[in-house]
Amino acid sequence: MSALTPPTGPSTGPAEPEPRIGDAVPVAAVDPDAVPGSPQARGFLPLFVLAWFGVTLALGTISGASIPKALAFLDDATKGTNLSIVAAVGGVVIMIITPLFGRLSDRSRSRFGMRRPWMLGGAVVALGGVAILATGDSLAVTILGWSIVQLGFGATNMAVHALLADQIPARIRARVAAAASVSGGLALIVGAQIVAALPNDARWTWFVVPGLIGGVLSTALVFGLRDIVRTVPAPPLRVADILSTYWLNPVRYRDFFWAWACRLLVTMSIVSVSIYLLFFIIDQLGIPKEQASGVQANALIIFTVGNIVMTVLFGWISDRTGRRKPIVLFSSLLSAVGLGVAIISPDVTVFLVGIFIVGAAQGAYVSVDIALMTEVLPSFDEAGKDLGIVSLSYQLPQLLVPIVAVPLLALGGGENYHALYVAAIVFAVLGGLAVLPIRSVR
Repeated sequence: MSALTPPTGPSTGPAEPEPRIGDAVPVAAVDPDAVPGSPQARGFLPLFVLAWFGVTLALGTISGASIPKALAFLDDATKGTNLSIVAAVGGVVIMIITPLFGRLSDRSRSRFGMRRPWMLGGAVVALGGVAILATGDSLAVTILGWSIVQLGFGATNMAVHALLADQIPARIRARVAAAASVSGGLALIVGAQIVAALPNDARWTWFVVPGLIGGVLSTALVFGLRDIVRTVPAPPLRVADILSTYWLNPVRYRDFFWAWACRLLVTMSIVSVSIYLLFFIIDQLGIPKEQASGVQANALIIFTVGNIVMTVLFGWISDRTGRRKPIVLFSSLLSAVGLGVAIISPDVTVFLVGIFIVGAAQGAYVSVDIALMTEVLPSFDEAGKDLGIVSLSYQLPQLLVPIVAVPLLALGGGENYHALYVAAIVFAVLGGLAVLPIRSVR
């Protein structure tokens, strides 16, 4: 008898045959369409995409628009350094908790399933952090509130990502991932527009509105998911098991390592732009901070238009051809071109052209990124833990980029965003090259 079964209860629909998941089985050794979860109801995929949208809107808006705006109004002279501190501390929190929560989620024995308790509990904790951000107006309170938001929505985000391996067959995974990525791009636009539209003298709304949207939409998936239920206890968790939560042998799992490195570098490139986007607009383009949120929102619209077009196009191409690697390499080189245009931009118009190219490049990349990562996972049985390690590849940049950015921004007297964008170009190119050694995926 398997330790994992479909849940029972009114929210899960009719009983299904018990999925058999025993010891970890290499992904390459099983049917590529096999997933451990039971068939989902028709509304599952829309709810999955909406949950992705909600979590992205909350995290992306608070980190990319709400906190930078609050820090700019708090102390314009130290906003760059303060943002680096907030981002770095939040990065440490999310790096620690996501793989650990993924492993604990794999072992969860709840009648409500393995993933649903983490989605619901994460949303509740995150909203507590949002309340702290909304009511505090100092750097220390901002760090505390953001750390709690990362803790909560990090748990929710982990559970949603794990469903890609749990519930979505490989034959449609790139298209589902593309749809989720499109929703994420739209979430950033909507979030930036929300913050730009909210009054400058109602600081609390900059945090509460995106936080509530994220909490509600991610929680909706809890009620539309036929989750997997573990019916027997998992083996005892040893100290070595906890340490392995953050590690996979790069020699034994060579393809996984190179895919992870690719994602790390590409993410460092885009995070270098996204974290400091508002400050680039203020300091390099000369836009007053009272108007900069509007320009940022327009930049995100331009970014997302390019992103959506290329995500849909290359998600379809990738599923039709079965090829991932050429698309990753193309997207990385295109991103370098867009960043180069942004660096030399003399005004907002040229800058937006560069941002459009970067958005198009990122769209091509995300159309295959998640599908590529799930296809090199070591096993299905610990998908939550392994995807937690995957998550480090896009969470570690939240720590590394602020550390790298401080000396780069200080070059030439300070606020040197050109140096930061050059570093972003280097990261993009190296990320594209990292995909070439992967052998199990074309």
